Amino acid sequence: MLGIKKLDIFIVRSFSLLFVATFFICLFIYIMQFLWRYIDDLVGKGLSMQVLGQFFWYAALTLVPMSLPLAILLAALMTFGNLGERFELLAMKAAGVSLLRTMAPLIVASIMFGGISFYFQNVAGPYAQTKLWTLLFSMKQKSPELDIPEGQFYTQIPGYNLYVQKKNKLTGELYNVMIYNFTDGFENAHIIVADSAKMEMTADKKYLRLHLYGGEQFENLRAQSTGVTIGKPQDTPYRRETFDQKHVIIEFNANFNMVDGGFMNDQYQSKNMKQLQSNIDSMHTQVDSVGRNLYKEAIATTYSPIALTRADTLKALHSRVKAISVDSVIELKPKSEKRRIYDEATQVSGQQDWQFKGMTEADTQDRINRYTMEWHRRITLSLACVVFFFIGAPLGGIIRKGGLGMPVVISVLFFIFYYVVDTAGYKASKTYVWSPFWGLWISTFILAPIGVFLTYKSNKDSVILNADAYRKWLGIFFGFRDSRKMFMKEVVIEEPEYARLTDEMTILSHECEAYVHQTRLGHFPNYIHLFMMKGHDKELMELNNQMESIVDELSNCRNAKVLDAVEKFPILSMWAHRSPWRREWMNITTGVLLPLGIFFYIRSCGFRFRLYRDLKQIVKTCGEVQERTSKYINQ
Repeated sequence: MLGIKKLDIFIVRSFSLLFVATFFICLFIYIMQFLWRYIDDLVGKGLSMQVLGQFFWYAALTLVPMSLPLAILLAALMTFGNLGERFELLAMKAAGVSLLRTMAPLIVASIMFGGISFYFQNVAGPYAQTKLWTLLFSMKQKSPELDIPEGQFYTQIPGYNLYVQKKNKLTGELYNVMIYNFTDGFENAHIIVADSAKMEMTADKKYLRLHLYGGEQFENLRAQSTGVTIGKPQDTPYRRETFDQKHVIIEFNANFNMVDGGFMNDQYQSKNMKQLQSNIDSMHTQVDSVGRNLYKEAIATTYSPIALTRADTLKALHSRVKAISVDSVIELKPKSEKRRIYDEATQVSGQQDWQFKGMTEADTQDRINRYTMEWHRRITLSLACVVFFFIGAPLGGIIRKGGLGMPVVISVLFFIFYYVVDTAGYKASKTYVWSPFWGLWISTFILAPIGVFLTYKSNKDSVILNADAYRKWLGIFFGFRDSRKMFMKEVVIEEPEYARLTDEMTILSHECEAYVHQTRLGHFPNYIHLFMMKGHDKELMELNNQMESIVDELSNCRNAKVLDAVEKFPILSMWAHRSPWRREWMNITTGVLLPLGIFFYIRSCGFRFRLYRDLKQIVKTCGEVQERTSKYINQ
């Protein structure tokens, strides 16, 4: 058999259900984003459900490659987060199944999804892009649905402005109608004013028929005006017509006509990778051939030999010019001749010719750049499915949170980071700051190591994303600590020996005072000595052990006042006062780097002064506890 086990089936089933849901959610979001960009071209056009269905279908096909990586990232994160939250992942590791073995079936699935993404980009994508952009162009060309508002000029009919003061929605009658006809030009406008009107479309939906009642028509006859009277302004004739009933037909094609999709043949979106590579090679050959011809033409034009007359040669020789050059010959010419030569050399026609040739070459180079970028994008977008899986799966195993809360937030953050880096690389390649290879692959080069790192950490049960671990580390670094809490026990098996504890607290107080005097905690330490200290502070560790032993035994006391006094024993920091780090090379490096060394010197001073106060507090607390437990000594 294929070696498929029940564990693989369980993992695939858990992933597939979440993947289907997240994929359609992501696809829906992308379709809505795409629709929002072209909403103005769709609204008010009266498009049929068949046309809209084709639009959404082809848009969905083109957006599948973008939806797959985000769906895989979110589904993998939720799957392994659920497994970690229900301790199923822990049970698998306890049974000897490593994280990579658990991920194995989904690694194969992510590679398959990468192949599906490549298929949609290279095979289905070009066809869908051609159909989609043909539909969009046809929608833009379609006339809007006729809906004349009240009290506003309607300008959606080419060459006409219509105004209706009031409409009867039940009968369809229009009142106080004005029609401005500019089909013959603005200066030859036709204006019709009517008390009421009715409007209807012809059967073929190519013309608008208006039945006007009780109105007038004004027509400017400027085009028919002939002759001009000297000394007087030209008279502009016009025609005025009064009617009881009039019929007007306006050309208004309301049908949806699909345009020819041939305009997409030269677009890189409509080509597969083989066609893209073929076009790139052809354009490279064209650029090289045209560039060589332009170079030869430029050399022939710039460095053409100059015919010198015998008089020019003699002048140059008499002026003792050792090497005859163009500049030396021009300097011997009269000023008028110099001006003529300069004007001919800087003539605008020649500059425009070379500028046009340069623009042609630049346009071809831009096409090569766009085609190359599209070629690389289809590979990187397919690989993103695998890269995002190796980010989502270990992240789910680390954070161990399922559902739609934390996984969605982390997935969105990673995808935004990917989108920003990818967009920046794309624009850098488009503006020739980077080559297409680096611009399109930079996001993969950044995220792939992150995926490898997270997989390694998750396989080693790292707490890299454990908030409690970071909180604890920050607390140690900045000196935050918890206060001691003492609670009265309901059952006490062995009562404290108060006489012995009193003697131990007396010894502890004397040793604390001796330690403070010996180490000079109340003074600033020597900078060099601070960063050169080695080993642990064994004396302080011994003091801490004595104090914790006393606190542990006094926790069995039944007196609340004694427990309140015991709570005042501080929790000591054992090493930060002695040196910043526990490793010697890190201390020396920190001390040499003065800005950093000064910061840690001030930090160590803070810990020293706090330890000084803590030891004083221990002495004071020992006396207070001795006083409150004195009554138990003779009992």
